[in-house]
Amino acid sequence: MSRAFFAKIFAFILALSLFFAYTPSLLADSLTGNYVNDTMEVVQELTKAVELPADAPPEVKKEVQAQARRKINDYIARYRRNNKYNGLKSFTTMQTALNSLAGYYTSYGTRPLPDKLKQRILQEFKQVEFALKKGY
Repeated sequence: MSRAFFAKIFAFILALSLFFAYTPSLLADSLTGNYVNDTMEVVQELTKAVELPADAPPEVKKEVQAQARRKINDYIARYRRNNKYNGLKSFTTMQTALNSLAGYYTSYGTRPLPDKLKQRILQEFKQVEFALKKGY
């Protein structure tokens, strides 16, 4: 066997080990597939984003917004096309809240959420939690 062959094998093994070294951190941020737990986790994370003070530093706002967008996208991508959850009151209310928040972030960037929108989203999150506890 030639030296070049062993170099290619070594490079492949190194690349593979780097991939697996970083994969757990990527998977830790993803949703589990358990609808109730995932929904509650997203509600808790986005409640923190919605309640972010208006005077928070711009870099903090950008990071919180980026995390919120990732959570919204991950959640919608996982559950929107699943007919098992589409008809549930918890899902439709959650989708309404997520669409409102994502739409605001898209249109207005890091501007603080208006109080009226903030209160509506928080109320929808409470309705989602209530529906989940009831099994809807």
